[in-house]
Amino acid sequence: MKVVDMHCDTLLGLFDRRVKGEQIGILENDLHIDLGKMKKGDYLLQNFAMFGHMENLKGVMPLPEYAFRLADIFFTEMRKYPDQIGIVKSYQDIEENMKAGKMSAMLTMEEGALCEGKVEYLRIFYELGVRMFTFTWNFANELAWPNRILPGALAPSGLAAPGKFVPETEHGLTEKGFEFLAEMERLGMILDVSHLGDKGILEVIEHAKQPFVASHSNARAVCGHARNLTDEMIRGLAEKGGVMGLNYCPAFLRDRENWSSPLSVSLDDIVRHIRHIVNVGGIDCIGLGSDYDGTNISFEMNGAADMPMLEKKLRDEKFTEEEIEKIFYKNVLRVYKEVLK
Repeated sequence: MKVVDMHCDTLLGLFDRRVKGEQIGILENDLHIDLGKMKKGDYLLQNFAMFGHMENLKGVMPLPEYAFRLADIFFTEMRKYPDQIGIVKSYQDIEENMKAGKMSAMLTMEEGALCEGKVEYLRIFYELGVRMFTFTWNFANELAWPNRILPGALAPSGLAAPGKFVPETEHGLTEKGFEFLAEMERLGMILDVSHLGDKGILEVIEHAKQPFVASHSNARAVCGHARNLTDEMIRGLAEKGGVMGLNYCPAFLRDRENWSSPLSVSLDDIVRHIRHIVNVGGIDCIGLGSDYDGTNISFEMNGAADMPMLEKKLRDEKFTEEEIEKIFYKNVLRVYKEVLK
């Protein structure tokens, strides 16, 4: 079964390891994702995020420079293996790679602060090849507010403990955020509301004219983490023709009080989210957004090569061939075909 994954942090993994002096690339590595694992998993397309931790980068280097360094890794690594994978900037590029029997790689941005509030930078990143853009990560920036992190909840890594996020219902998009929204839709860049606060997501639902995505978010009714979407948000995204990508992070799959041991989640938890999302928004609003190399995975599907496990699980759970195809790749490709220019 072909796979389209809307989010991974493999570029960050490569960057961090290279900073430490390691020789590591995309062909083969010990991360969740490399070309060999993607082939085994039958990948059609992987989105590769440029993620920036704006607090950790203060005083180290300008945020746009950091983004350029990640982009350089993306382009240099993918272009080493043109017979295996092709960089995509349009839906036509995806189709051409499919015809050539190659996988596809799309560059995305996770943390709107990398543009420093300058719409000119957004346009430059678009010309570079960025085709999906999240407004925020875990910190407020020039564009919007994420869901709130309670004081003292952040570890040195910047990650928040499960349950330490609370919904942001007072602050949403800034005036600059609305400007970015309009410009992204004009350009043909996909809006991504993962990490955005509750009010901001509802504002995107209200104002977006094109389908948008939550690239790596699950259902809050199944797991109460504030990074997940409420039923209202799922319905709103579905009504806009959008897609949400299932996130494999344990904290977003099962409430911590229901863990029998550290990180004890399973494919059953993914199925619970899928069933709920389908019941709320329909089969057409769900896709995949693994968050591979951005989180600890503690269950059966511990890397790109293991995707057939999820396919088998869904078949065992009596999902139809058409439903599995929509979840694995067709729903996301539909959005890409409509939005990308």
